[in-house]
Formats: sequence, C-alpha cells, structure tokens
Amino acid sequence: MTKSFNEVLYKIDDFVYGSSINPIVLKNGLVIGGGEILPELNFTLPTMLITKETMPKVVGQYKEIIHGAFKRAVELEVPGVIAEIELLPQLTYNPEWGVEVTKIVRDIMWEYEEKDGLKSGLRLTPVDVREDLKSEHMWRGKYWDQVMTVFEKGAQAGADLLSIESIGGKDIHDEAIMYCNMKQSIFGLGVLGCMDMNKLWTEISSIADKTGAISAGDTACGFANTAMVLADKNYIPKVFSAVVRVLAAVRSLVAYEAGAVGPHKDCGYEGIYVKAITGTPISMEGKSSACAHLSPLGNIAAAVADLWSNESVQNIKLLGGMAPTISMEQLAYDCRLMNTASKGGIASTRQMRDWLTDSDSYYDPQAYVIRPDVVLDLSSKIVKGKTHFERSKIAVLETVKLLRCAYEKGEVKVPEREVVWFDKIQKEVESISDDVGQFTEEMIASNTSAKFDPKKYDL
Repeated sequence: MTKSFNEVLYKIDDFVYGSSINPIVLKNGLVIGGGEILPELNFTLPTMLITKETMPKVVGQYKEIIHGAFKRAVELEVPGVIAEIELLPQLTYNPEWGVEVTKIVRDIMWEYEEKDGLKSGLRLTPVDVREDLKSEHMWRGKYWDQVMTVFEKGAQAGADLLSIESIGGKDIHDEAIMYCNMKQSIFGLGVLGCMDMNKLWTEISSIADKTGAISAGDTACGFANTAMVLADKNYIPKVFSAVVRVLAAVRSLVAYEAGAVGPHKDCGYEGIYVKAITGTPISMEGKSSACAHLSPLGNIAAAVADLWSNESVQNIKLLGGMAPTISMEQLAYDCRLMNTASKGGIASTRQMRDWLTDSDSYYDPQAYVIRPDVVLDLSSKIVKGKTHFERSKIAVLETVKLLRCAYEKGEVKVPEREVVWFDKIQKEVESISDDVGQFTEEMIASNTSAKFDPKKYDL
C-alpha cells in the first residue's frame, strides 16, 4: 500500500503531547496517543559476550531487567508502558536467539498484566545488519533475510510493534557528516535513504499485516543523531546538524508512505515532523536519555511526545538499584507530571508544552528546529514537494532561511563562527540539479566513500 501525505494535520493549539490524530490501540486495549503520555523503557545488556554458551546468562539478564522495571512500574501505578528491546548484533545475526529473548520478555510482561493489571506493549527493534561490509545487497541476501526473520518470528512470539534504525544511505552519509557536505547528505538521506525506506518498510508492513503486529516506524538515528552528538562535541557546526535533522524527516516519512502506522521510534527527534504530517503517535527522548547520550534537547523533545523514552540503558548496578529500574522511575515521574497538567484541560496542556519548548529552544539551533510552531511551518513547506528529492531540497533551504531569520531576530543562539554556514549550505543546495537522475550520476562519479557500493542499490 502506498500512501500520500500532502498536508499538515495540526493547528498549533492542538499540537500537544499525549494526543495524536491517529492513536494506536494494541490488542490488549492499551492506547498510545489517546490523551496520556506513557513511558517507553529501552534497555540492553551490560558488557558481556553473546555466544551459544552464554545465552542462558543473556536470558537471565533480560528476565532480571523486565522483572525489576515492571515491579517498579506497578509500585508507581503507571497506567501503561511500552518496553523496547533493541537487539544487539549477535541477537540479529542469530535470529533464533533474538526471538527467544523476545518471547521470554513478552511472557513476563503478560504476567504483570494478568496479576497486576499493568497493560503494556513490546517494541522489537533488530539491528540493521545489512551494514555489514559482507552484505551482498540492501534488499536481498543473508543479512536482509536475518532481519526479516527476526521481524516475522519475533511478531509471532509476541512483539506488538516492529521498528528498526535502518541504515540505507548511511554508507555515504557518514562521510557527509565528517566533511559537512550537504550535497552528500541529501544524496544519502533524500535519495538512497528514501529508496531503501520504501523497499524496507513495504516488506515490514507486509510482515505486520501477516502476523497481526503493528508496523511502527523507523528513525534516522544513524544520520541525524550522529550529527547531533558530533555537534555537541563541537566537531561539526550545530547549524549543519540542525539542517540534517529536518532533512531526515523526509526520509523517516517514507515508512508511513509504505504502510507503517506508528508509533514512531524514540531516537528519531525528526518524529515530531512525522506526527505533524501523518497524525501518528511518536516516541521521543530527552533528559531521561542522558544515560545513553547527551543532547541539547532535554525538555523540548517532550513537547508533543506520546511516548517518553530513556533511549537505552545497560543493566548495571547503581546506588538506587539496577539502571533500567531507575530509568523506569524517571520516565514514570516525567509522564505523571505531564499527565497531571493535562488533567487541567487543553489550556494547561498547552502551557506545559510551551514551558518544555521555551526552556530549550533559544540555546541551540538543533532544539529550535523541533519547536512545535517551527515544525508546523517547515512541514507545510516540505509537503509541497512532489518527490522525496524535491522535498529534501525544500527541507534544507527552508530550514536555513528560518534559522537565519530567527538568529537575526535574537530568537536562537548560533555561535558566531557558524553564521557563515547559512550561506554555505544555501549556495551548495542551490547548485544541485533538479533532475534526480543527473544528481545521482554526479554523486556516484564523485564518491570517495569506500563503504558505498552503488550496485547494492541497483544503481
């Protein structure tokens, strides 16, 4: 099924956290985006080997994680929770191991629902092992099959939501970030990435339909979050990273054109654009994800979130207990505060949203581009593009224009050394051909990335 999204679905007064135009209802009746913001706990193993011999210990770790976290959720009277398993590479390379973990975790979650009334859902996220240098092709071969096997058998084992951090186009985009090359960024995200997303999410959506699971969505974590982390360390301009974030929205939107319905995955801050255009609920992460990475988006990320995530935390011992249990408590209290504000009515919800927004948006252009009002403005321009390639160029040029204007008005802080990037990015993109075929030929001819092989994309 191919969908078309050509308009922005929200007015600013209705663009708030916990509520989406197209809420998701799980089989057990848990509603995502139906009026409450809920926690989404993401967890992983401590440093350890994953082998056939150590699998009993691996399983033991996951049991400990889910029991500890869900016991705390019950104690805090959390109204509902999503748990996400981001499978480590060996649990995707060996699909039967990943499926075993999925089944064990979901069975424990059902136990808490039966005895304590804690409704929950499980998001399954395999690693995109197609990034392996031995991968023969993006859309066929052993590595493609491994990912699809995890999705299908994991859904049969009880996974409710299917997601992935896909890597189509990352083989060229890593170099684009390193050299702050916006042409390469558009090629990686707006051409290769969109091609891959269409193939990938058509298949994942088909698996979801067949198994009764929900095709949830992708993130540009390996693209825009990589840029964000490097910008936070002052390795690349924050302006460049902010523009990449908006550009990434064009790519992430393709999953929904290909049949995904949400909720969008947490580590894609571009999810706010996806929500504005599709009405799907979104998961976001901010201050509570500092256990995984630092960011300039601690509060603002929650402004229109429907699920509030910690990104990912290892099962290690801290003074208060095991880290996943601590993350559950942090998420539960964040959500309780926002839901309490919502009980005061829409005006109270908007006030909380605006406090979350205004507390961050001035300090960094990466935060400014996820302001709800800015998102609605840029989204309305992006959807005017007729193709992914056209939308990608619009996203970049309109973001540069908006950030330049905001900087000149004193609405966003931009380091003085980065101001020149407004002109540099604009001129670079304005020099790009309007013909995607010609642009693709030029980018292949000028490619210097050893990781990129056009044949893997049938080019």
